[in-house]
Amino acid sequence: MSKAISRSTDALTSISAFMEAQRQAGYAFETVRLRGTLLTEFLEHALDEEKTPSLTAEELVQPEHADSWLDAAEAGETRRRNTLLGPDAVAAHDSQRARIQTYNAFTDSLGLSSLRRPYPPSGHGDRLEPDQAWNLLRTLAAKRPTGANAATTIRTAAVAALVAATGRSVPELQKLDVTAVDLERRPVPVLQVEDVAHPLDKHTVEILRRWLDVRAGITKQLEGTDPGYLWIPTKPGRARGGVEPPKPGLTRAAVRTLHSAHRTLVLQVFGAPLRPYALLPRG
Repeated sequence: MSKAISRSTDALTSISAFMEAQRQAGYAFETVRLRGTLLTEFLEHALDEEKTPSLTAEELVQPEHADSWLDAAEAGETRRRNTLLGPDAVAAHDSQRARIQTYNAFTDSLGLSSLRRPYPPSGHGDRLEPDQAWNLLRTLAAKRPTGANAATTIRTAAVAALVAATGRSVPELQKLDVTAVDLERRPVPVLQVEDVAHPLDKHTVEILRRWLDVRAGITKQLEGTDPGYLWIPTKPGRARGGVEPPKPGLTRAAVRTLHSAHRTLVLQVFGAPLRPYALLPRG
């Protein structure tokens, strides 16, 4: 497209402008309609996550929003219709390719090509092999990159370990309280998600214990008012409008925060900004 769409306008307006530009560029009607549907899905997911009525186009396409949307879509959480495999089936690989293609086309139209995502090859090339996933988890748990916050590093490793151990998405895990964790259960420690008890391996338990110890140190400052969220901010946020942010532990760590921390840490230790779902077995 010859002219970039405004980044600072409301995202919904920019999506409409993008679709019109695609039509004028000669793209097939079905392609334009699909891209409009997927971008609307992306926007609705981000607005719900941010608990805000609007975002600018540039705010929408930030990597943490894209990570959260792609993971939720892959887990079947954005689906509105049933499938032959049931309403909770994971997204088809081609559907995820279409989402990434759409995201890339939209970021290009905004003049933000640096945010483009690599296209997953046919099959499931966006997933790590089991030994790669295992080695990455061990590295995340043991290696603290220069300049990285130790508490954030341990929290990120714990989230990644639970994604790999349970197959649950970050949005699902973000909702949990500490009471969902039973590391003393015998014969196998478990993580309770809704009505499913997921067994935890020894390595995951070790990482999770480290996070719970760090979490206890943070919430100790709350003097008995700990609300019990499993994932909490590791440091105070920024003051907004002259209002001081709540102390770490009084609120849940947002999905976007967990995704952003994962992306940053994995990029530093692995050399590629892999999403948490890359840790899951293929198929």
